[in-house]
Amino acid sequence: MPHANAPLSVEGRRRLPGSVQRCSAPAQHAGFDREGVEADQTATPVAAEIQNLLLDARLARRLRTILDSTNVMGHVRAGLLARARYWQRPTSAVLFDIPLATVEAQNASRDRVVPLHVVRELHELTPSREQLLAEGFDTVHLASELATAGAGR
Repeated sequence: MPHANAPLSVEGRRRLPGSVQRCSAPAQHAGFDREGVEADQTATPVAAEIQNLLLDARLARRLRTILDSTNVMGHVRAGLLARARYWQRPTSAVLFDIPLATVEAQNASRDRVVPLHVVRELHELTPSREQLLAEGFDTVHLASELATAGAGR
């Protein structure tokens, strides 16, 4: 449940304050997704460019920005870290340290199940907290610790 003072959206979920912008799924927001083809990744390069333009525009104005993205590939993280360094902005990562068995169980209950080999490959590519710190993130938060800390509220 959101904090009592947190603004709520129409759906009852917590909204981000006006000073924070979440850059997520640029392909969908820009209309690049092909209807009926959810797995279509052909828009990914264009979506990444749009994301980077939005990211640079916000970082240049020194606005707090949350980038919601999987980023299991080190070179993608390196590019994002380089942008933050260029604009002299701090970086934080939230690492979803979820056991593979839990991920597989959640995936099995989805309407659109991701192939098991893909789930396992992405899970294997997930970096550790130490790896993210070594790459240059200023702070790394484990989702499991955030969930535990939030349960006490």
